[in-house]
Amino acid sequence: MVMSGDKSWLELHERVCVVTGAASGIGASVAERLTQVGARVVLLDRDAQGLKRMQDQLQTQGAQTLAVTCDVSDAASVQAAAEKVQSTWGTAYALINNAGLMRSGGLADVSLDDWNAVLAVNLTGYMLCARAFGSAMRAAGEGCIVNVASISGLFPQSHSGAYSASKAGVLQMSRQLAVEWGPQGVRSNAICPGMIRTALSAKFYEEPGFEAKRSAFTASRRIGAPQDIADVAMFLASPRSSYVNGAELVVDGGMSCMLMDMVPRPGYNQTA
Repeated sequence: MVMSGDKSWLELHERVCVVTGAASGIGASVAERLTQVGARVVLLDRDAQGLKRMQDQLQTQGAQTLAVTCDVSDAASVQAAAEKVQSTWGTAYALINNAGLMRSGGLADVSLDDWNAVLAVNLTGYMLCARAFGSAMRAAGEGCIVNVASISGLFPQSHSGAYSASKAGVLQMSRQLAVEWGPQGVRSNAICPGMIRTALSAKFYEEPGFEAKRSAFTASRRIGAPQDIADVAMFLASPRSSYVNGAELVVDGGMSCMLMDMVPRPGYNQTA
């Protein structure tokens, strides 16, 4: 879908924007939306085949893309990617930290390996990318980082291992980046997606009645799509949000304000 209206409104034309986890899901949607407003988009993912498919798809649409296979949990891999971007297109204007991982398990029995693997990608990976790409941003005196967290960083999601803890960490790290790097012209903001339908969750919605039950927990009465997150990320990555720094935007269709409507009140609510 091509964005309607003047694509120059966001002022991202020809700006270099880096998206991690760009081979699929929210990351792929963010990358696509950025290309539609004329940005030069760097696609980072450790899935080399998925990365190539995404790049091929975008380039057939005339997009300017650079695909770099990168494991965000590996400092050397991240640094090599940053150097590749710098030598090819120069300093990145925006970094969208999105690559994520979840391994299920209760806190009483989740394996230490799974716990560490999730933290390595979801939290340490965000920090490594922020440092690698943020160094040149700070030197240039401008730039922005968008950290894709989760509603699970605000409300614990049971039996999801380190996922909620990692996303809560992302929120605090995003604020800290804003405080430390704001004086040097670099902004840092976070997005907390709610229920978003991606390829990983699509099979759940094949169960009869499942989508209706889930939708009832949102004020908007629908499940989100990756583009719902991508459009918010694109705004936060643009100069149009130049005075937004250290913020957290909850993009959940109003799910987080539904608590009281979940409490049974016969004759009043429709969601209980």
